[in-house]
Amino acid sequence: MSQDPVASSDSLSAETDRVVPSQYIYPFILVTTLFALWGFANDITNPLVRAFKEIFLISNAQSSLVQWAFYGGYATMAIPAALIIRKVSYKSGIIIGLLLYAIGALLTIPASQQANFNIFLVGFYVLTFGLAFLETTANPYILSMGPMETATRRLNLAQAFNPIGSLTGMVVASTFILPSLQVAEFRTNETQAHPEYATMLPSEVDGLITESLEKFAETEPEAHQAMVAHDLSVVRTPYVVIALIVLAVLVIFVVSKMPDTGHEEEKIKLGALFKHLLFNFHYTGGVIAQTFYVGAQIMCWTFIIHYGMTLIGLSAAQAQNWNILAMSLFLTSRFICTFILKYLQPGLLLGILAIGGTLLTLGAIFVQGMPGLYCLVGVSACMSLMFPTIYGIALDGLTPNDAKLGSAGLIFAIVGGAFMPRFQGSIIDGAGMTVAGQALESVRVSFFLPVVCFVVIAIYGFLAHTLDRKEHATA
Repeated sequence: MSQDPVASSDSLSAETDRVVPSQYIYPFILVTTLFALWGFANDITNPLVRAFKEIFLISNAQSSLVQWAFYGGYATMAIPAALIIRKVSYKSGIIIGLLLYAIGALLTIPASQQANFNIFLVGFYVLTFGLAFLETTANPYILSMGPMETATRRLNLAQAFNPIGSLTGMVVASTFILPSLQVAEFRTNETQAHPEYATMLPSEVDGLITESLEKFAETEPEAHQAMVAHDLSVVRTPYVVIALIVLAVLVIFVVSKMPDTGHEEEKIKLGALFKHLLFNFHYTGGVIAQTFYVGAQIMCWTFIIHYGMTLIGLSAAQAQNWNILAMSLFLTSRFICTFILKYLQPGLLLGILAIGGTLLTLGAIFVQGMPGLYCLVGVSACMSLMFPTIYGIALDGLTPNDAKLGSAGLIFAIVGGAFMPRFQGSIIDGAGMTVAGQALESVRVSFFLPVVCFVVIAIYGFLAHTLDRKEHATA
């Protein structure tokens, strides 16, 4: 029987209009799970900076090495992963990423058994080797699963599952890890044993409790070691669970038939490519702006716990709940800002958001009490669209092949999340200062670093917008 050509044409058109064509639904669902997996790893790790400070009795600068290792792993593997992905299938890249993810997470077992902070750092470093592979692979793989006309919508749909993983990581930290730590119980007992703490500044109380904890470690070493062993087992548990989940997903990928959308065989002319990118303001400025953005984001989300505990008097779990609120605001604002992009050019919106982030961070520095914490939470609304907006501006106008390796430079920019929190931790360890006649605790002073970051982002956004307007006028 002959097929009706009109019906066939309508069927083909309907299939083309679908965000995910029917033959790609299963692989799309499978790859989309990866977005949640790396979101979980990103946001369960931030609260550990404060937790490790108290468990291991180390400085803020030392505990911030958690972020140095975590985001340093991204930076180390970003470009190698991009080069490897060009030569192997997407499926192979995903399997490599999942294997490294699981190995890094499982290293928390010997780290906790030996109570060795350095092994934890190695574990986070290896884990993010895996995340670099997954992010470098999953994004273009999703784009390839269907017609180019719906590629952006398809990627946005997959990326919607990343915040689900992020929120899950935050909730696990606030409901399972932080309240279960015996060091948190120690802090509570100290507060109850000293009624005079109620009349003192939270920053003074925090320092006194830390001194008591250090004295406890000296006078009762066996009891303190038992407390450390308990707390590290609490930290270890979610990482072991997620490692088992990751290994299960890896097995599913191994046995599943995944579409092979090809890989690059074209030789890479790195010299010509780097020269082209180096003299492209949008790209070079974008890498710099992205470095400062990731640094600002990680600083605001990592040290909100320090802010809440030291300046407001909250427990670690209570402070982490404000972090969850910040993430919720971040997600809500992303939809709002995406709508605003219909009416404002990306560079202009980026500059406006950066100015908003600057003002709110200054509010967190100079405004006392809960209103200061509200300002710090509000910064997340301004950060919501910065990463993808900088990403888009930086790669605008590049050829597809140039953009693939250019994107590796933007992933490398995640290194900002490695070294900037380290600087902020050092500032928190230092003394406060007086600014405009107002005495500021060291935690408040440390947030001048995100202010600098937002100023850099604002300059990039407004300059990019100005250049785009001149180019359009010339055209």
